[in-house]
Amino acid sequence: MTGRPRGQPRRLSGIEARSIDYVPESERHGRVADQGPFWFLGNFHFFTIAIGFVGPSLGLSLGWTALAGTAGILFGTLFQAFHASQGAELGLPQMIQSRAQFGFRGVVVPLFGALFTFVGFNVVDSILVAAGLKSLWGWDPLAVTIALAALAAALAIWGHDWLHLAFKGLFWISLPLFTLLTAGIGLGHIRGLAALPPPPVAINWPAFVTQFAAAASYNITYAPYVSDYSRYLPRTVSRPAIIASVFAGASLSAIWLICLGAWLATRMGATDGLAALAHAGDAFIPHLGGGLVICSVGALLATMGMNAYSAMLTLVTGLDSLRRIGPTRRIRVAAILALAGAWTWMAASATGNAIETLSATLVAMLYLLCPWTAVNLVDYFLLRKGRYAIADLATPDGIYGAFGARGLIGYFAGLAASAPFFLIPGVWTGPAAQALGGVDVAWLVGLVVAALAYLLASLGFRPEREDATIAASEAAMATLELTPSVKG
Repeated sequence: MTGRPRGQPRRLSGIEARSIDYVPESERHGRVADQGPFWFLGNFHFFTIAIGFVGPSLGLSLGWTALAGTAGILFGTLFQAFHASQGAELGLPQMIQSRAQFGFRGVVVPLFGALFTFVGFNVVDSILVAAGLKSLWGWDPLAVTIALAALAAALAIWGHDWLHLAFKGLFWISLPLFTLLTAGIGLGHIRGLAALPPPPVAINWPAFVTQFAAAASYNITYAPYVSDYSRYLPRTVSRPAIIASVFAGASLSAIWLICLGAWLATRMGATDGLAALAHAGDAFIPHLGGGLVICSVGALLATMGMNAYSAMLTLVTGLDSLRRIGPTRRIRVAAILALAGAWTWMAASATGNAIETLSATLVAMLYLLCPWTAVNLVDYFLLRKGRYAIADLATPDGIYGAFGARGLIGYFAGLAASAPFFLIPGVWTGPAAQALGGVDVAWLVGLVVAALAYLLASLGFRPEREDATIAASEAAMATLELTPSVKG
């Protein structure tokens, strides 16, 4: 096939053909400017509002919660945004690129953490939506959980372009409604409950750091799949432009709704984000609350579709790393349906407080992903500077080998160093975390130690030795411009 001139609008069709395979230049489309609204919408729902409940649930005031949440988001989004440029530059899903650090088969190690993240988010999403709609409108939680899974799976099956279309439409629908709600609060038309005790003035450091970590983890956990949604962009797009667009979109919406969640928790005693949206919206304009609920559930549903899509890419990457498989449509669909069944069962079986589940899950995700993101970014931006032999990422016999010792050393060094500092609410408190009085720094230890360990293990690495292989790979990739994508 000859492809389509870049910049020409792409017509939506059926189920996406590609999955973990390389996207040739002839199939690249989209605009960098669309990345901002896409990732804005990815955080523009009541799940993010619930992140703002973490600090107040531990006794933190509105101001300190907003500050901790904002700082955490700005820090965590840096990692997410820098990963974004990799998709356009390499034309591959994020975790396929990680084979360069961990090896063709060794990549299974960080793949576990990534898959845990995608499935974990959809489990918690399902729990929060089902609980919220039950308390608000009396809807059956099991029916809601099954419906969410079916719709999210359908969106993931149709794939990349349909996800972008859904996110864009929901962005323009949701933005004016949340603006109205925020204006109502700012103008004093929505008031808190006078019966609530006054918030503390002094800072609670363990609560502050926990809120910071929850916010940081929220966008760091996007790192394993941000490139999945930029890999169809032309290779010539500006790296700073992609990073800036993703950073602005993902951070602005998250900061906005975390601060909104902190206000709802400290001024209205909210513990259910969906119900709080409904009550606050209706207190300002009749039926605004219902509109906010519908938009928020819609945005979270689209995000669940995104999680399912990237979970499929991760699962297929893992299977392909253990036993070579063709990236066909049948495998895509089967993987998505299997994943949807798994998270539906886990969500339906879950018990306990949703906020506790949310906090524990986010922290565990952060611990697993921080060593991986440190190794990946150090390799991409400091060592290899974005130059990879793409063809060799598809074989255990290439220059990256079956197992990347340096990447695995860096990852496990970071994970091991951070383990004594683990602080998973209601699950485990490590001895170092106890000595620090419950302040969570495990994620930071994992980042720093993994980066340093990888750099030390790479002291003898000479990237110029890969130049000839990279040149041969570029020539091989050029031939794919005339090769049709897999349709099976």
